[in-house]
Amino acid sequence: MASPYAQTAYAVRCDWGPVGADEVGPGSTVVAVVDVLSFTTTLTVAADQGIEVFPYRWRDERATAYATAQNATLAVGRSEVGPDRPVSLSPATIRAASGITRLVLPSPNGSTIARRLAETGATVIGVSLRNARAAAAWAARTLPDGAALAVVPAGERWQADGSLRPAIEDLWGAGAFLQGLLDEGLGGFSPEAELAAAAYRHVAPTLRDALYACASGRELAGYGYPQDVDIASEVDESSVVPVLDGECFRPVPATEA
Repeated sequence: MASPYAQTAYAVRCDWGPVGADEVGPGSTVVAVVDVLSFTTTLTVAADQGIEVFPYRWRDERATAYATAQNATLAVGRSEVGPDRPVSLSPATIRAASGITRLVLPSPNGSTIARRLAETGATVIGVSLRNARAAAAWAARTLPDGAALAVVPAGERWQADGSLRPAIEDLWGAGAFLQGLLDEGLGGFSPEAELAAAAYRHVAPTLRDALYACASGRELAGYGYPQDVDIASEVDESSVVPVLDGECFRPVPATEA
């Protein structure tokens, strides 16, 4: 019997984090990864600049070696940014940088999930609030008739024990993408996907304020990175879809199927 958590009765599926990705990813033709604060927001900012992004699971010496092997710039932790290491997971640093064409972007959530999903054979795309509608339009054109699509809000990790913290900003980002699919005429949503779309509709009129008010937004602003919240709230300002091709996300215009 198929796992009840895989949502295989539905064409459009949604579940949280790496374990949820393992459930809804297999059998899905397209999978959207959503990590609003900040992996996929940073990813879309890089895509807007034509940068190829290599997601990486670990933020340690292995990432340095991997970046060297890929002839790419390594994004460091926010607190590690300096003259010789100008870019981090903060989208503001990517926007301010110049001359970068290839970027290794370590993330324990978004990057890890994207790499795991790629192993299922699905087409993996990066979705944030910045490109949700564009990504939905691209996915609606790309998805073959009768094929399944999954959305994975990445969530965060509790420092105490490493367990999943469902992050409401990722629910809103997933919901924005799912609402875009509804607007494109796609149906067959699981209850979990319907809930995410409804959550986005509820918050859309006051989204920027809500991002600042949620736990992750307060955390970033409190640590001195309010600009990251501002960039994350740029709803539908990007028309580029990062599509995972081999080991890296390549920027694809939303009009290109």
